[in-house]
Amino acid sequence: MTYPTIGKAYSFKESFTDIFNECTNDSVKKLISWCKMVEQSAIKPLVNFVAMINSHMYGIKKLFAVRNVYNGILEGLNSKIQLAKRRVRGFVNTENFKYMVYFITGELKQDYPNDSL
Repeated sequence: MTYPTIGKAYSFKESFTDIFNECTNDSVKKLISWCKMVEQSAIKPLVNFVAMINSHMYGIKKLFAVRNVYNGILEGLNSKIQLAKRRVRGFVNTENFKYMVYFITGELKQDYPNDSL
């Protein structure tokens, strides 16, 4: 009788992974539904896992809400770092590369002397 339980547990694991990978507006509803199905299955280790998920549900909801925003921010930052890499071509010192990354990603402005005198 253990093999059907293992198969059911594996199925739950795969569906849990799918919920987290798709990240849509319905993901929280799907996760709550998934938790109810796991509790009804009475597979003790998974029921304990669901209890942990329920204790962290606030953070999980926030994760689904902002996941796409963070990805966009990281992609933009990576693009700026690649730009810094192109600008510092030929520099031997890695410190200079770090300074260029800070300069570009921080959108720092340099004050130039006033030429109107």
